[in-house]
Amino acid sequence: MVKYDSYAAINPYNPFLSMWSAITRQTERGSTIVPEEAITREQALKMYTINNAYASFEEKIKGSIEPGKLADLAVISEDILDCPVDRIKEIKVEMTMVGGEIVYKQGSF
Repeated sequence: MVKYDSYAAINPYNPFLSMWSAITRQTERGSTIVPEEAITREQALKMYTINNAYASFEEKIKGSIEPGKLADLAVISEDILDCPVDRIKEIKVEMTMVGGEIVYKQGSF
């Protein structure tokens, strides 16, 4: 990224923007591309969690919140499964935990 802010960078890497695009099949400029390939919110969330863990053969320790798995999670500003669809691209991470330890908390670091 040209800037470190995932929302202000010229070439942003924002997983919520990517999920919004996969769900709506819209671009930031308003075009709709192959709408029949849209996925559900649940599918988009799995794409960034359990499916990534599976792709790296780590689904037994990562990708979902279950007893015996690593406590890696993010607390986000909106309920991605219930918020208005256009708010998905504006979701912010408020806190991140890795191995059960808080490694990021908005406004604390």
